[in-house]
Amino acid sequence: MGDRDFEHQLQGWSLTTAEIMYRMPDFRDILQTYIWQDYDLAPKFPKLIKFLDFWSHNLDGPLAEVRVAHAGLLRPLAIRHVGSEWQLH
Repeated sequence: MGDRDFEHQLQGWSLTTAEIMYRMPDFRDILQTYIWQDYDLAPKFPKLIKFLDFWSHNLDGPLAEVRVAHAGLLRPLAIRHVGSEWQLH
């Protein structure tokens, strides 16, 4: 994880997972599942919305259902100065 990811987490970005169910292009009665995961900003989820928009316009399998879960890894109360630092080696 780079410094930019850490900065995003401090700004409220969280790890977001979406379970995307879509219909097969040739067999509309068959559903498939695709898992998408990235850091995104809840509750608007701009990265996920951009991905779903790309899917709708460029892929043949129409979306059937999208379930979203997210978990904030860092919160303002999770980081605090403890007064000292210990280093090994």
